[in-house]
Amino acid sequence: MNKKRGMLMISSRISQKKIERKRILKLIKKNWQMYLFVLPAVVWYIIFAYGPLYGLQIAFKDFNGALGIWGSPWVGLKHFRNFFSSYYFWPLIRNTILLSTYSLAAGFPIPIILALMLNEVKSYRYKKFVQTVTYAPHFISTVVMVGMITIVMSPSNGIINNVIRALGGETVFFLTDPAKFRHIYVWSGVWQGAGWGSIIYLAALSGVDPEQHEAAIIDGASRIQRIWYINIPVLLPTMSILLILNAGSILNVGFEKVFLLQNDLVRDVAEVISTYVYKRGLIKAEYSFSSAVGLFNNVVNFILIITVNGITRQLSGNSLF
Repeated sequence: MNKKRGMLMISSRISQKKIERKRILKLIKKNWQMYLFVLPAVVWYIIFAYGPLYGLQIAFKDFNGALGIWGSPWVGLKHFRNFFSSYYFWPLIRNTILLSTYSLAAGFPIPIILALMLNEVKSYRYKKFVQTVTYAPHFISTVVMVGMITIVMSPSNGIINNVIRALGGETVFFLTDPAKFRHIYVWSGVWQGAGWGSIIYLAALSGVDPEQHEAAIIDGASRIQRIWYINIPVLLPTMSILLILNAGSILNVGFEKVFLLQNDLVRDVAEVISTYVYKRGLIKAEYSFSSAVGLFNNVVNFILIITVNGITRQLSGNSLF
């Protein structure tokens, strides 16, 4: 009897799998145009996102271009141990985390505040004008942005130093002062990205039912109370998702801007993981070592995104997955 039951269970599972396969094939045949439309994106991800994962093995090898990836000798965790025991490990981690958390703390709430303020503007033309002015800096390239910062903060003829001298002050060397590097990096980024970041919040606010505001006005609610009890709860799911994504890239400080703003006088606070990997991997051709550092960076980011996602799901009920 037990054997018969086991056979019946196995046959029922096989039949269920066949039914499921037929259902999936039927859906694919019915919606083949949609799958065809998505196919280029899938192929792109396979080639440029999943294909390069094959090269991760060089993090565990002494890579030699003449021998190739497969022919290079395995060394296990040698490069990871070298990185963890190096003089640069803790300064790199500290600089990266401080710069990234500062950017998150300053750059995350400002687009929300800007979106809430723009949502309260009644004049359509003025609202569109402010939107255009605030998100236009997003389209400035990193190289041009750093060039603008260099010109504006130049100690000889920069606008800021000209104003300081006109007011009787002394010339300030902004770009060579380690204490000012993080502020320059973060707040220039906030200026460049706040308007663009507010677009997604404005889109969420457009879904608020006007009748809720009308009912709140009749009940005597002030504008601040309506923003706090109607608008902000609508934004919470969007805020949660974006916070998870930002927290998951806490060690991924953008390479270009940091590298272009670096100089020998601020290197102690400006050297981050991405610039270190570039210098060791491409300039010094230490491909295996730089791959190990990059892999460590990605593993930490993966752990962070899983952790923050779980915490956010427990606290607010909203999560990325």
